[in-house]
Amino acid sequence: MPDQPPKTVLISGGTDGMGRATALARLAAGDRVTVIGSDEAKGRALLAETAHPRLSFLRADLSSIAENERVAAAIHERYESLDALALFANRVHPKRRETAEGLESTFALYYLSRYLLGRLLTPLLDAAPAPVIVNIAGVGNTAGRIHWADPQLTHDYGQIRAQLQAGRANDLLGVAFAAHSDSRARYVLYHPGFTRSGADNHPTPLVRASIKLLGRFFAREVSEAVAPVVRWIGHPPDAPLTALDRHKPVPLTLKSLNPAAATRLESYTESLTHLPGRPGQP
Repeated sequence: MPDQPPKTVLISGGTDGMGRATALARLAAGDRVTVIGSDEAKGRALLAETAHPRLSFLRADLSSIAENERVAAAIHERYESLDALALFANRVHPKRRETAEGLESTFALYYLSRYLLGRLLTPLLDAAPAPVIVNIAGVGNTAGRIHWADPQLTHDYGQIRAQLQAGRANDLLGVAFAAHSDSRARYVLYHPGFTRSGADNHPTPLVRASIKLLGRFFAREVSEAVAPVVRWIGHPPDAPLTALDRHKPVPLTLKSLNPAAATRLESYTESLTHLPGRPGQP
């Protein structure tokens, strides 16, 4: 993209799969890219493989509120503006895990880290000429819901239940950001569909093998899945909120994008980020 000045891009979950592919594509476009990952070895391997001076790595466990705050502080110290924030980080847990701050780990990583990074980095995004946040989750899918009586799933945890709840929370995050934030950043919710990415990170060997087998026949190539993300970073949409399920626009009237539910979740989330110890109830 020789007609574009270089952009500054931050990618969570950037050492594997789609996050990694996006980082490499934006490097090839001339951008300055920082990837966040929890695995030091994978981060160092990516740096060694590319040997690119415009690529940097931040190790962080983004399921921790404190770690998100540390990352945001480091980015504020390093850059004067941020053109794009791409959110990929997620991890499946067959059994319920709690973070040091008393939060269910899937909710904390898959949803809360995306809320925190978006909010904490808004000043840097607003300092860029055309900022964008791209949240890679499951928009368009209406399965799952927010378990308002027990959002931390203390009584009835299941890995699918946790993933679906966090996916619906990300849908509402995009709605709330576009509606309630004064930021100039465009917000994109994107469901890439079944992609040949991430199977190696599943903790259950049988599930991992099954995903790989199915992926050989039915999954999209990673390069195809991330092509819209790469494009949005270069040319953000005009609308405050854009939602796409693969290549199909998602109507913002979908029940999983309900503005009242987005406001309710935003209020609950603010209570988590301001109160120490175990979370309260929404």
